[in-house]
Amino acid sequence: MALEVMARATTPIPLDIAFRVEPGELLALVGHSGSGKSTMLRTIAGLWSPTEARVSVNGETWLDTSSGIDLAPHRRRVGIVFQSYALFPHMSALANVMAAMGHLPSTDRQGRARELLGLVNLEGLEARKPATLSGGQQQRVAVARALAREPSALLLDEPFSAVDRATRDRLYEEIRQLRAHLAMPTVLVTHDLEEARLLADRMVVIEDGRVAGAGSTAEIMSDPVALRAMGLRELGSGLPAVIEAQEDDELTRLRAAAGPVWLPRVEGEPGTAVSLRIMAHDVIIAREKPAGISALNMLPATVTAIDGGDGPGVIVRLDVGGSPILAQLTARSVRVLALAPGTPCFAVVKSMAVARDDVRADPAT
Repeated sequence: MALEVMARATTPIPLDIAFRVEPGELLALVGHSGSGKSTMLRTIAGLWSPTEARVSVNGETWLDTSSGIDLAPHRRRVGIVFQSYALFPHMSALANVMAAMGHLPSTDRQGRARELLGLVNLEGLEARKPATLSGGQQQRVAVARALAREPSALLLDEPFSAVDRATRDRLYEEIRQLRAHLAMPTVLVTHDLEEARLLADRMVVIEDGRVAGAGSTAEIMSDPVALRAMGLRELGSGLPAVIEAQEDDELTRLRAAAGPVWLPRVEGEPGTAVSLRIMAHDVIIAREKPAGISALNMLPATVTAIDGGDGPGVIVRLDVGGSPILAQLTARSVRVLALAPGTPCFAVVKSMAVARDDVRADPAT
């Protein structure tokens, strides 16, 4: 059953947040430092009790201030993965995982711990102590230990912020693969909107202790109010693609569902899945496929919706090969092109408009 959370408080920060996470779903709580997202995780785990709150999972109430229910942390079947790993330094990886198995008979613990370490791709490293493991390997041990409790809910508290980007990208892929084996609701706390987009089914954006936006990852990535709460003024969207070839003129040819895309050299072997972050102001819409222009990327699209923007601006939502893409136009351009939901068109994007940092490995593809 679902995890249901509600919390209200006036100190240490004003707080008024509620959300629900379904079994097998990963919900990302996104917000700046101090916004209240980690406080919500502490509320679920039993490490803090707000003035007014309720936490229930699988029909069991862990916290209900109106009824005086407040289970101690050790009585809540919750697995937590921290930013700092929080492993026992004197114990091996295997022993760290077994330490979370007090609910199992001692004869069953070692075998189950080995299974969990295998699930996070740490076969052969069972005897290693944390100091001899890389940051990414330590985080995998922490994930295995959290799962060892057989939790009713899994909490991930900024779990990737202590490792470098290459390691993060590998961990993202492994978490997505691991999710196929997880049936419990999972809550990820992060300040990284792109991380949330890659991993989460839904997002809740928190600003000053309140919900500034909630919805699917696609909805939040195209929600101006939610993005402003994150300090982002520019709308963008992600386009999944696969590297096809490195060409002689320093361009990389990629294949998106709607057709080929050329970008300045993207590192990776053919077959590598990536996500392209395309800013809405870099997308041009044409009713017919353009000819005689310098832009290389012309993808067939269909208008799905048109939203009013600030001043003369309008946000046009496009379906490009099954992926949602945003274009920021003037209202005049929308009128001249006679755009409306269902209108076929082409999304035109300059190759040089997609920066190197806007291309990253995409485990979702």
